[in-house]
Amino acid sequence: MSSKSKVIQAIESEQMGKEIPAFAPGDTIVVQVKVKEGTRERLQAFEGVVIGKRNRGLNSAFTVRKISHGVGVERTFQTYSPLVDSIEVKRRGDVRQAKLYYLRERSGRSARIKEKLA
Repeated sequence: MSSKSKVIQAIESEQMGKEIPAFAPGDTIVVQVKVKEGTRERLQAFEGVVIGKRNRGLNSAFTVRKISHGVGVERTFQTYSPLVDSIEVKRRGDVRQAKLYYLRERSGRSARIKEKLA
């Protein structure tokens, strides 16, 4: 490994200091996002199902999908972003695939995910 990559690796590991709970696609999570409105800053909760996760060290990201007023809303978060305040796992989902993009075409009962037992 070159010295440059060691320096980059040291900086990235320093940036990744935040504790992130273990979650997987299919899990329902609540992401507390810092939102700045004018001069004040507040936390906004975004609750939904994780439909994809990308593990790339500091560049890790995950996509959360929810239905808001009958419209599907997806939001991709950078895992170690300073805008992500906290992540809380509400329930564990039992799915077989890593990417749940098929949920985009489904609605109602067919879009449900079984809960993982134990």
